[in-house]
Amino acid sequence: MRFLIACLALTCSFSQAQTSPSPQQPYQASAPLSWELKNARWFDGQKIQRGSLYVENGVFVAKKPAKVNRKMDLRHQQVLINPLAEAHNHNLQTAWGWGQFADKYIDEGVFYAAMLCGDPAGVAEVQPLAASPAAPDVSFVTACITSPDGYPLAAVLPEPSPEAAAAQRQIVLVGSPEQARDQWPAIKARGGAWIRVVLAHSERPELRQQPGMFGRLGLTPETATELTRQAHADGLRVVAHVETAADFAAALAAGADAIAHLPGYANTLNEPAGTFAISEAIAAQAARQRTAVITTTAAAGLFKLEPDAQAALREVQRTNLSRLQAAGVALLVGSDVFVGTARVELHALDDLGLDRATLLRLATQDTPRALFPGRKIGCFEPGCEASFLVLGDDPLTDMDTLDMPLLRVKQGRLLTRLAEVAASSSQASASTADVPVKKAAAKKKGSAKSKASSKAPAKASGKKATQAGKPAKAQTKATGKAKPR
Repeated sequence: MRFLIACLALTCSFSQAQTSPSPQQPYQASAPLSWELKNARWFDGQKIQRGSLYVENGVFVAKKPAKVNRKMDLRHQQVLINPLAEAHNHNLQTAWGWGQFADKYIDEGVFYAAMLCGDPAGVAEVQPLAASPAAPDVSFVTACITSPDGYPLAAVLPEPSPEAAAAQRQIVLVGSPEQARDQWPAIKARGGAWIRVVLAHSERPELRQQPGMFGRLGLTPETATELTRQAHADGLRVVAHVETAADFAAALAAGADAIAHLPGYANTLNEPAGTFAISEAIAAQAARQRTAVITTTAAAGLFKLEPDAQAALREVQRTNLSRLQAAGVALLVGSDVFVGTARVELHALDDLGLDRATLLRLATQDTPRALFPGRKIGCFEPGCEASFLVLGDDPLTDMDTLDMPLLRVKQGRLLTRLAEVAASSSQASASTADVPVKKAAAKKKGSAKSKASSKAPAKASGKKATQAGKPAKAQTKATGKAKPR
């Protein structure tokens, strides 16, 4: 436990450092370690399990390794969870954003992420940084497609105009199904396993005639359908940005594999709350088509609305979540909060009343596996990648415990801001739970001999004999052999 206590002290110092003007050191990874985690508790996707866990060569194994670098007796007090995943953000898709936010992901226990609108040149600068063992694993979308007057042009252009839109290279502009076919070779050449298509207020074509709406709309449903057809023909998958319930239905009709945004995260046109309500029939269609939905409920906090309007949107979000869950739609945790990570989305979903075991499963199992389907992650069984967080308490009882992980381990490597800790962690070490036990046993054995040789004095001074036994009893508690308190 000395190792865990030391890390707890380091965690406290990190928290204090966050309020200090001096910059923190970046996270570094130790060499891959062999671990023995005795008396552990971990979340298996449904409930808390108990037992011992072993790690060797970056994966969980069934038996204790021959050489153990880190041996910890957790005494059924801490809880292990798999790392969190962020299915929708944009803050790691440029070198500048990476420098600002990559360590924040590790700090908050988010080891997996999807960036949904990068350009190939910018992502090429980031990918070598993402290859570090102390970095989050990131899936990049480098084909972000909207209409010539569509979202997010108003957000990314200093002065949105048709001329400025045509000159930029981050976002692909497609105005019709015919253009989708003509431009498809260039779109495919941008790389990646996914493309992103933007649908925004697709049910209101009259908005295209309003100058103030430039850069805030999206593809026509027919164009989105043609892009999806082209993508699927070449083995690519499609994630669709949506704003309204009508956009959601249009994305399903197009055949999108995933939908980014639960309708109701924003109401920039001050529309009735019912505009964002997903019907039970549409939810059932999403389930039949196995279309995943990225939640992004936390993004609602970025838009300042009157209290009544904000409350109405939150109620729509709650209803939409309930209908999608009842239909069996796969939900993925994503925040779309540029200055945040999936952790802010977890708290937003918790506030909406999502069952905590379900919420934790979505964040630690379903979402990571959706982002990286070829890997064995989000599990503690033998053969699973040994990536986990150690929390101070049970997150099913107290979600706030997610806000301060005590340890971060990625594929068997300890992640730390202290270079000397990362460098020395691979040295073989004995458990603090074992060595004192031997000493205590020796004391007991010596005490037994003493009692045998001087039985009469011990009887004559029973009070002293009892006091002499107290240190051994206290030592047994300190080694974890006594029952947990």
